[in-house]
Amino acid sequence: MDPFRNQPSLSRTTYLQATDPGRLDDGNATGRQNMLQLIQLRWIAVLGQVMTILVAQFVLDLALPLNTMLALVLLLVLFNVGSMLFLRAGNPVSNTQLFVALLADVGILTAQLHFSGGASNPFIFLFLLQLTLAAVLLTPRSTWIMMGITSACFAWLALSKQTLILPPAHEQGLNSLYVLGMLVCFTLNAALIMVFMTRISRNLRMRDTHLAAMRQAAAEEEHIVRMGLLASGAAHELGTPLSTMAVILGDWQHMLPFTKNPELLQDIDEMQTQVMRCKAIVTGILVSAGKTRGDSPTETTVHQFLDQVLEQWRLVRQPRQMLYDNRFGPDVRIVSDSALQQMIGNVLDNALEASPDWLRVEVTREDDLLVLTVKDAGPGFAPEMLAHLGQPYNSNKGKPGGGLGLFLSVNVARTLGGSITAQNLLSGGASVTLLLPLSAIKLEKGDDH
Repeated sequence: MDPFRNQPSLSRTTYLQATDPGRLDDGNATGRQNMLQLIQLRWIAVLGQVMTILVAQFVLDLALPLNTMLALVLLLVLFNVGSMLFLRAGNPVSNTQLFVALLADVGILTAQLHFSGGASNPFIFLFLLQLTLAAVLLTPRSTWIMMGITSACFAWLALSKQTLILPPAHEQGLNSLYVLGMLVCFTLNAALIMVFMTRISRNLRMRDTHLAAMRQAAAEEEHIVRMGLLASGAAHELGTPLSTMAVILGDWQHMLPFTKNPELLQDIDEMQTQVMRCKAIVTGILVSAGKTRGDSPTETTVHQFLDQVLEQWRLVRQPRQMLYDNRFGPDVRIVSDSALQQMIGNVLDNALEASPDWLRVEVTREDDLLVLTVKDAGPGFAPEMLAHLGQPYNSNKGKPGGGLGLFLSVNVARTLGGSITAQNLLSGGASVTLLLPLSAIKLEKGDDH
């Protein structure tokens, strides 16, 4: 069953974009983070170029085309401002945008080197930083293209006429401007690579983690679909024998051997009750699968819906003691269906199995969230169960199929944008909390017909 059918104005894609944009566009989110790293790196480059130009001009007394080189810095600033505006506009960042950004950095760096010594400038090794960024951010084909471009820029700088010649003077050690420049370039390269490669790698790891979670969610949803199909088929097959059993039991009630024996009549009544319960379960499965006319959503309110669900559950399960504290506040008109009822019923069933003597149900409201908490006095959850809450067959019941009820409930809640969490109580027992956005089930004014 798809809970989104209750909300004609809210498509699955729209709702996922509103609640979890990264779920639909995680690749673009990573691209935007990487572009932001390049923007930050470019501001560092602007500051470094200004400081280097001023020190070379006024401290080292090197004859540099000051106006031209500062104009190139201004051009880099304008490009970076444009990149920021592009990013803030929410535009997608693809491999092409990242390639263009790195290409602009290489172009400005090449022009600055051309006016400050060309291939003899020790800062020419900053090309390696650009190649390192390209290897991490771009596709292999784009990285090879960038390598070819930087190699061509290096060759052009070596062949072009230089306005400034810096003698290597290696024998002077750190007294040589060339050697000192190489040391500064190496330190700068190492620091920037360590800082920004760490950040970019973290972005990529976050993307991979999110994609793995998405694949896990897709696998679980596919598992639910398969279970729904099997349950629907089984419900169809069970309908006929259950109806036959109900007829036979009804006939037995009027047969002489049974009417004379009160104990047998009591057993028949109990069997009829259990058969009717089985038929109700089968009908609920068919309704959830949309196989009957009952699959249409029902208009109700939060108080009415919860009171009805809990009262029906109490009559069927007959817990020894169940406390119900409804502090939701002003009522809200909603639409409900069997999936919501079954979700709450599964949570209550698990609590009852753990604690047959005592349950407590609390209902509150936090902003737009319906908060339903079920507390029990059982042994609590094992640590491994809490770590994998909601995964299929994660149960301590020790029987086949255990854990499916909570698995289905978690996925129904997640499909509606909510969640189910669990914790062990310090006083003993456990607490399971259902958070459900009212916007996912609220009946809008325009739907009142």
